[in-house]
Amino acid sequence: MKQREISLKLTYQEALVLFEWIEKIESMDKAIYQHLSEMKVIWKLEGQLEYAIDELFSPDYLDVVAEARQVVASEWPAGGRSESSHEGGQK
Repeated sequence: MKQREISLKLTYQEALVLFEWIEKIESMDKAIYQHLSEMKVIWKLEGQLEYAIDELFSPDYLDVVAEARQVVASEWPAGGRSESSHEGGQK
């Protein structure tokens, strides 16, 4: 199979949220990878995110992440409500 590269575009806030999610998942005590290739890909993605996030060692990092989560959630259709409630109209 020929190797091809792709580019993913995320907002800075989305990158923060994704990085924190990967960190949380990896910190769990159970194996999350079913194949070595999955671990390689996640670690590569995590490294790229880590390189891109300026505030990683900032004293207010947790506040930055909390704000990023709010921004990302607010951009979801219907302000973060589930898809089923969104399809049914306004509540």
